Amino acid sequence: MTERNSRTYEVVVVGGGPAGLSAALVLGRARRRTLVVDAGEPRNAPASHLHGYLSRDGRPPADLLAAGREEIARYGVELVRDRAVDAVRDSGGEFDVTLAGGGSAHARMLVLATGLRDELPPVPGVAERFGRDVLHCPYCHGWEVRDRPFGVLATSPSSVHQALMVSQWSKDVTLFLHTVAEDGLSDLDLRRLAAAGVGVVRGEVAGLVAEEDRLTGVRLADGTVHDRSVLFVAPRAVPRSGLFERLGAELSETPFGSYPVVDERGLTTVPGLWAAGNAIGFAEQIVNAASRGYRAGAGINGELLMTDLDAAARV
Repeated sequence: MTERNSRTYEVVVVGGGPAGLSAALVLGRARRRTLVVDAGEPRNAPASHLHGYLSRDGRPPADLLAAGREEIARYGVELVRDRAVDAVRDSGGEFDVTLAGGGSAHARMLVLATGLRDELPPVPGVAERFGRDVLHCPYCHGWEVRDRPFGVLATSPSSVHQALMVSQWSKDVTLFLHTVAEDGLSDLDLRRLAAAGVGVVRGEVAGLVAEEDRLTGVRLADGTVHDRSVLFVAPRAVPRSGLFERLGAELSETPFGSYPVVDERGLTTVPGLWAAGNAIGFAEQIVNAASRGYRAGAGINGELLMTDLDAAARV
């Protein structure tokens, strides 16, 4: 990082996922000096394939990222494997980013595409099987496991919605109430579950049963085992919002965590600070994240262009 320490970039992008790489691709093609800082911790690392991305459906997520890194390199975008641990805005409104490896970078504008992490329910077996036969998104994985016996692990009354959604992909669905009290469900919840044919099982889930590295059942605390080959869970979304907070961006509290307030392009309430992908919301799928990155990249290029032209016009 010695050379980078002394260099000023027009844009630094923190996060090398679909959102960050998409922003960097647009910026590189616009001839902007751009650096991507990638900690190498993609949210979808447990998944073997990505879905719902037109022309890329079924592709391994790692392949998509590798292709993205190759593409940005064609346009002179630099990428460093490191973690951004701090960022400050200087008196001129530009940004200094400190990296865990001891380096730093200066930029006129900063994009945070830091995403979020999934905090899984502390049930034995869930983390080990997550992304295979323990899943969270039917749009991502429902087709691949269609018509199998599904379980849904309730972590709050809102898990009813997840159970109703996954019934689109299987007519054999069981909602395990786990630690959720049945009286926490509304009458409408119960009527919808019945209409969808979703069974409801009371009692805390103690763990999962697997045979030959395949999920075969859900075991309750009383020892009862219910045969299931797929379990849907609802991870708690934990946004990586530390740098937004450090830079003073306004955050909005949602049921899925605190996310920066942004305009339609991804500009936060801090001038020059942009956000894209799951950094701005829980439900940004890969195709949406890439789109948000593209929009941010185009917005940044326009802002830089007009700022420079206005400065030249005043000369």
